[in-house]
Amino acid sequence: MIPKHSKKASAIVLRSFDYGESDRIITFYTDDFGKLTGIAKGARRSKRRFPNALELFSLSNILFSIRSGGGMALIENCDVINHYSGIRADLEKTLVASYFVDLTAQFTSEGKKNRNLFQLLQNSLEIIDSRNCSDTITRLFELHLLKLKGFEPVLDRCTICKTPVNEIEIAYRARPLLFSLSGGGIKCPKCNSDNKHSIPISIGTIMTLLMGKEMEISKIHRLTLSSQAAEESKKVLVSFIQHLLGKNLKSLDVINKIKRMSI
Repeated sequence: MIPKHSKKASAIVLRSFDYGESDRIITFYTDDFGKLTGIAKGARRSKRRFPNALELFSLSNILFSIRSGGGMALIENCDVINHYSGIRADLEKTLVASYFVDLTAQFTSEGKKNRNLFQLLQNSLEIIDSRNCSDTITRLFELHLLKLKGFEPVLDRCTICKTPVNEIEIAYRARPLLFSLSGGGIKCPKCNSDNKHSIPISIGTIMTLLMGKEMEISKIHRLTLSSQAAEESKKVLVSFIQHLLGKNLKSLDVINKIKRMSI
């Protein structure tokens, strides 16, 4: 028999689907092991071993094992820490939480630990569970995730001439800048001759995002975006994420569809 080693971790469910007659395959994001995919044998029959623990974005302590030869983990037990009932009772919050875990799944690889990313996801879920769900929280989650994964957009200077944004503000007051998707950052009016794949963004929005980028994760709910900043930052960050991934996210499409229906 190939030996296996049991491990423990705090874990948030990113994905879950049925397998066979009674099993379930789950992808978690964990504090100590990064993204982890495993199979929970008999999960659809055993409410005692997996009580609400395998539902999307649930936070649990999990016990799992991996055979020394590798392969999918075996999820042995789960103890729920937070089922986020406040999120599940609200459609908008549920959609946003689903978007958060979808983004996390898209930007992570199996076995790559990033405790700060785990903390970002946990804190963001706790915020929307206990508070109003705002566009500000969503935009700052996107911004912090990009930063933690090495895709931080350049907002403090022109990506071409390197002029700091505070100097650009003085020299080109009231003139919008452009965010280059391919360049991953802003371009000042002097350098924005090629508008292809670029999005207008005001200096006010840039300064707000720069402030939010440096805030502690647990305090991001304290920042409020103006209506202009919310609209501009959504266009920039969502378009940049789609550019990086090379696709649209279904979870975000659902949010936009529901909002258009005014539900």
